[in-house]
Amino acid sequence: MRELDIVGVRVEMPTNQPLILLREREGTRYLPIWVGAIEASAIAFAQQGTVAPRPPTHALMASIIEGLGDELTEVRIVDVRDGVFYAELAFAGGAVVDARPSDSIALALRTGVRVVCAEDVLDVAGFAQTPDEDEQVQQFREFLDHVDPEDFEKPSSEG
Repeated sequence: MRELDIVGVRVEMPTNQPLILLREREGTRYLPIWVGAIEASAIAFAQQGTVAPRPPTHALMASIIEGLGDELTEVRIVDVRDGVFYAELAFAGGAVVDARPSDSIALALRTGVRVVCAEDVLDVAGFAQTPDEDEQVQQFREFLDHVDPEDFEKPSSEG
């Protein structure tokens, strides 16, 4: 397993599809995972440390885990099949729970645990950055500094 850093959430153009971009901590590969708008907002809120007046789903999940006396130890991205990623939540008590990567990453951000990825998943779905892409990643980081989670909400169809 390779440890990943969560670079952030972006919207892929021209489809307006949000994705989570992860980067190999000890390497050069990036891993993009396309997610829904709601999941993108949850991850962006968690990454920015936004505190809501009432706990959003992933903060609630973290509170439930703590309330039950367990601890999330790591999030694992374990497989990709037909473009669908699979993750697991690993707990101190020994339980391992199947989960969507988007929920897992949002929970990892809320609890401060590491995200790891199977080497074969990175081999299949990861990509190495070229020098030209360095500038794109820098622009993406600047974008993240100025984006609000509300930017990922779909516009209303009502006029």
